[in-house]
Amino acid sequence: MSRIQLALNVDDLDVSIAFYSALFGVAPAKTRPGYANFAVAEPPLKLVLIENPGQGGSINHLGVEVADTDAVDAEQTRLAGRGLASIDERGTTCCYAKQDKFWVEGAPHGERWEVYTVLADADTFGEVPEGSTCGCCGKASCDLVPSATACC
Repeated sequence: MSRIQLALNVDDLDVSIAFYSALFGVAPAKTRPGYANFAVAEPPLKLVLIENPGQGGSINHLGVEVADTDAVDAEQTRLAGRGLASIDERGTTCCYAKQDKFWVEGAPHGERWEVYTVLADADTFGEVPEGSTCGCCGKASCDLVPSATACC
């Protein structure tokens, strides 16, 4: 299974959860301080809300959630064959989940895209992966999400 991920910055998490629960007809799959995600079956969407007061209504990052690490590897190989560079992160903790993933570089307008699979649930928002200056959805979210202090 693959689905698009849309991670949004929101000013008020509770208000946003109420709105998106009504819009998509589902409750969040996971909620943590300053964070919620929805696993929407139709349309296939992973909606992530990251509370960043003053940044509401902006995109935090975009992604594609895939079934397993083999699918992550296949997509990374496919995209490399198309000339797109990537930043590899394996066994990283991001958005309250242990993940294998990579970030695609070079989007025309600077959008951040990740291709990832969730390996397990995690108790923390994120951590700095080895060889990276900041993980867990990028420096902007690390600086602004109070629960992400372990990240940056």
